[in-house]
Amino acid sequence: MHFSKEEFGNDFSWGISTAAYQIEGAHDTDGKGMSIWDSFSQKRRKIANGEHANIACDFYHQYTSDLALIKKMNIPNYRFSIAWSRVLPNGIGTINYKGIAYYNRVIDFCLELGIEPWITLYHWDLPEALQKKGGWTNREIINWFSEFVNCCLNHFGDRVKHWMVLNEPMVFTGAGYFLGVHAPGKKGLSNFLAAAHHAAMCQAEGGRIIRSFESNFKIGTTFSYSDLAPLREDHERDAKAVIRVDALLNRLFLEPLLGLGYPIRDLKILQKIERFIKPGDEQKLAFQMDFIGLQNYTRELVSYSAFMPFLHAKIVKAKKRNVQHTLMNWEVYPPCIYNALKRLQKYPSIKEILVTENGAAFPDAVVNEEVDDEERLQYLQDHIAQVLKAKNEGVNVKGYFVWTLMDNFEWAEGYSPRFGLVHVDFDTQKRIIKSSGKWFGQFLDK
Repeated sequence: MHFSKEEFGNDFSWGISTAAYQIEGAHDTDGKGMSIWDSFSQKRRKIANGEHANIACDFYHQYTSDLALIKKMNIPNYRFSIAWSRVLPNGIGTINYKGIAYYNRVIDFCLELGIEPWITLYHWDLPEALQKKGGWTNREIINWFSEFVNCCLNHFGDRVKHWMVLNEPMVFTGAGYFLGVHAPGKKGLSNFLAAAHHAAMCQAEGGRIIRSFESNFKIGTTFSYSDLAPLREDHERDAKAVIRVDALLNRLFLEPLLGLGYPIRDLKILQKIERFIKPGDEQKLAFQMDFIGLQNYTRELVSYSAFMPFLHAKIVKAKKRNVQHTLMNWEVYPPCIYNALKRLQKYPSIKEILVTENGAAFPDAVVNEEVDDEERLQYLQDHIAQVLKAKNEGVNVKGYFVWTLMDNFEWAEGYSPRFGLVHVDFDTQKRIIKSSGKWFGQFLDK
């Protein structure tokens, strides 16, 4: 390792990230309503091994000891999400004050330990009651989401200063409403484009609501952002395929937020989104965030494909290319995060960038009560070094949050991909800080 914490400066935010549905469990405890992931995981063959997150890491009951682990690892900032159906069981209307009380306890204990809470408002767990009304395909969700945001601000805004509106809108709309592999399991272009436009509207509207509540809050939103390259260099059709995939995966939600509109010029099929756009929407899509959250794990190599509808492009997976990869079949390629940061820096209206997720799933083994996860440790060190390289070249990157605190429910993949700095035995709920977590704690204890 050829870097130190001091090289990043005193105003650089180091942290850890989690999501409510992936760790909390307590799926029907204390008045919580059903979310789309609660119902999706009940369906056959949707989740690997038929798994679900009814208990997950049981963070709902074990948050004090888990937050103590964050403190033990010297991590000063904790990014977590609010489960919409825990505070508003029906999505709108009646507030569940037991759910509010739970998040108040989490926030208060964070502050007691000297850990700064960073809240993600929406991390994919839409209340099932709202999905029955169309979910993200129903334009009314702009009003439903606004009610949820106001509820969170009214109850937590006196202590929480850092807010993120959405987590990876491209993933929850694309996987949930186009491919059907994530909750709520809908498919088709029309579902996707409706959901995408309404999520983009909520992204900006959420920012405006937070800003109106308190002008000094730090407001951001997070994007999955892949480093893309053509499979074959100097191959014109592959190069053009990269542009189309980039428009879809990296730019669809970012550019409207920045006031640039949808990237229709580079992906013609996006013209069809116009039937969901009402007068005045173009202006409402834009909002000046204080920071953009970059969530980067890998690079993708793209090739031209005549058979892929709409995109005429396909991503060639790491296994097929015989390169080092994680359990998610993502290539281990540390320059990916440097390349993504450099690309984002080219947008003049982005004030700051924070890496809000970066991490890796590898097969971990418990040996003599220890988890020696050398591959993850190397992955984190190599990627943090690339963040420093970008920072030293003038990229205004102001933070780095590891994904994730502990092994958890990894959506459709279930429990087998382990991303945590802390190992979890899901039968006993025993926690073991891995070598990567010990290293991160030592690195931060400077």
